[in-house]
Amino acid sequence: MSFFEEHCPEVDRYLEDHASAEPDILKRLRKETYQKTTQPHMISGYLQGRFLSLISKMVSPENILEIGTFTGYATLCLAEGLRPDGKITTLDINEELAYLPKKYFQESAFSSQIDFKLKDAKEFLKETKENFDLIFIDADKESYVEYFNLLKNKVKSGTVILFDNVLWYGKILEDQPKQKSTQIIKDLNDLVSKDKDFENVILPLRDGLHLIRKK
Repeated sequence: MSFFEEHCPEVDRYLEDHASAEPDILKRLRKETYQKTTQPHMISGYLQGRFLSLISKMVSPENILEIGTFTGYATLCLAEGLRPDGKITTLDINEELAYLPKKYFQESAFSSQIDFKLKDAKEFLKETKENFDLIFIDADKESYVEYFNLLKNKVKSGTVILFDNVLWYGKILEDQPKQKSTQIIKDLNDLVSKDKDFENVILPLRDGLHLIRKK
């Protein structure tokens, strides 16, 4: 849930009314996510989805990596910017929910470009030799620093990395966080902002997006 959804729903509706239209397949996926999952708020949603689509179209990636598929909403948004010969690899470990993203991936225009893997992201990052132009991370928050450390020396100049939920419902303002996940997110934000190999900005979109670019 975004700050505006919780505190100013009128502004949130205004933003949606003045954003590009959500494709029909995403409307249906969003509806089914709310009908069939226990934590539907984990979906990227309309505004963030349109943002991911625009970023992907600006980067025009040949190779995208997504860590944390959930029901595949963000995957399909990111895929909108792929080059005709491009590919998106999306990773998750939730076998019980896998039927839902698979269903929508198969019927999408990007079915041949989506490589959905049920695999631990840390294992994948340690093994892969692939180069990615665009990376979106929305998974285990307690692994955020480890994800960044595994990626930082593997990405090329110009690669864009996005970490979701980096405001963590405002908990990042706590001086002594009660949750480990909060401390890890604070550590990530500090780590990135001090790393001279990257340029970054945290966007207050929904629960915070950390937009990072390798110099």
